[in-house]
Amino acid sequence: MSKVKYYYDPDTLSYRKIEPKKSRRYRNIAFFVLGSFLFGLLSLILLLNTNLINTPRELSLAREVKNYELQFEILNKKMGQIEEVLANIEERDNNIYRLYFEANPIPEEQRRAGFGGVNRYRSLEGFNNSEMVIGTTKRLDIIKKQMAIQSKSLDEITILAAEKEKLLAAIPAIQPLNNEDLTRMASGFGWRSDPFTKARKMHWGMDFTAPKGTPVYATGDGKITRADNNSSGFGKHIRIDHGYGYVSLYAHLSQYNVKKGQKVKRGDLIGFVGSTGRSEAPHLHYEVRKDEDRINPINFYYGSLSAKEFENMLKYANQENQSLD
Repeated sequence: MSKVKYYYDPDTLSYRKIEPKKSRRYRNIAFFVLGSFLFGLLSLILLLNTNLINTPRELSLAREVKNYELQFEILNKKMGQIEEVLANIEERDNNIYRLYFEANPIPEEQRRAGFGGVNRYRSLEGFNNSEMVIGTTKRLDIIKKQMAIQSKSLDEITILAAEKEKLLAAIPAIQPLNNEDLTRMASGFGWRSDPFTKARKMHWGMDFTAPKGTPVYATGDGKITRADNNSSGFGKHIRIDHGYGYVSLYAHLSQYNVKKGQKVKRGDLIGFVGSTGRSEAPHLHYEVRKDEDRINPINFYYGSLSAKEFENMLKYANQENQSLD
C-alpha cells in the first residue's frame, strides 16, 4: 500500500492530502509491470540454464544420452572380447601355422601399429562425450586393421598349405614295389662289388629283386620326363620329375605303362620289372635325385613301410654285398 503524503496550506492553516497526478500513477504502474516482466524473464532464463527445471524435450534428450552411453559401454565390452579372441588367433598364427609352414611371424609392432598423420577424428571433437566416442572409434579402427592383417596372413597360410600339400604329394615317399611282390632287397646305396668287373664301385640306388613282370609304381606325383632305353646301363627305364628338385629313376624294366609327358600320381602303375640293360638278374634299380644330386632312397620310405619293415630294409641296405647292375 502506497504512502499518503500531505502538505501544509498556510491559507487554511491546515494539512491537505496530496493527490497524485493520473499520468504519474500510470507511469508507476508501467514501471511496475515492466519490472515484473524483466524479473520474470531473468528468473526463467536462470531456471532454464540450471538442472532444477527441464523441459520434456530436454528430459527425452538426457535419456537418449544415457542410453547411448550404456550402448558404448556394452560395445567396449564386446570389443574387449573380440580383442581376446583376435589375440589368441594371432598367437596361433605366429607360433603354430606360420611356424609349421616355415613362414616368418608377423612382427608385433606391425599388428599393433596405430594411425599416424592427419587427425582422422576431428569431426568427433567438441561434444560433451567426445573423449568417449573418439576412444571407442580409435579402438574399433585398430581392431579392423588387426583383422585385415590377420585375414591377409590366413590367405597366405592357405597358399602355403596348398603348396605344402603339393610338396608332400610330390616327394617320392613310398617303396616302388609292393612288399608281397618283393623277393628281397638285394643291394643298397653305397660302395658295392660290381657283378661284372668285381671291382668296388659306388652304387647310386637300391636294387629290389622281384620276378619279371612285377608291377612298378610311381613313388610320388610328377611328370614322366623319360621312358626309353637310351641311357647307358639302365636299359628300359623311366624318370619322373616330381618338382621341387626331386627326380626318381626306375631302371631295367621289361616294359612301360606310361609315356613321356604323362602326369602320374603316387601309387600309379608305371612299368614292370625286367632285366634289360646292364643287369645280372630281374630286379628294379631305383634312384632318387634332389637338385641333380643322387641321394639314398631309403630315407624316403616313410609312406609305405612299418617301423619293423624299415628296420629290416635298413639292415640289408647297409650290407656291402654285390649289386645286380
